[in-house]
Amino acid sequence: MTDKITANKVVTLAYTLRDDDGEIIDQSRDGSPLLYLHGARNIVPGLEEQLEGVAEGASITATVSPEKGYGPRIGEAQEVPRNLFPADAELAAGMQVVAHDDQGRQIPFFITGITEDKITVDPNHPLAGETLPCEVTVESLREASDEESEHGHPHGPGGHPH
Repeated sequence: MTDKITANKVVTLAYTLRDDDGEIIDQSRDGSPLLYLHGARNIVPGLEEQLEGVAEGASITATVSPEKGYGPRIGEAQEVPRNLFPADAELAAGMQVVAHDDQGRQIPFFITGITEDKITVDPNHPLAGETLPCEVTVESLREASDEESEHGHPHGPGGHPH
């Protein structure tokens, strides 16, 4: 009997993620597959749902809608003064940064551009609003350890120091 993806399994995936135009956005490399704990929300919900029940060794093409991926686009990018960031902060385009509002709530955003005196920030994940075709091969499956289940993510050989 072939093992299938169910909750509390550590799943090893080879994947290729594309945009709406078919261009490769991201992919696993030989020797560097993606490991995740199924049912622990380690990956976007739309992909996790489509992987439920898939057998070890199987390949699928999943299409993830924005609502089950990185969400619809909300708001627009805007420029803010560079001095709103710590002077010694190492900033780069693509970096996710967290600000806090007046009530102390976290507001995540992404840096999309940097000049000497302005930083362009966007409240949207770079893949927000995108329908994402993803080719996936389930390389291996195993039961999660008690520690992995408790922590909500897979650990490498020998455990994981927290």
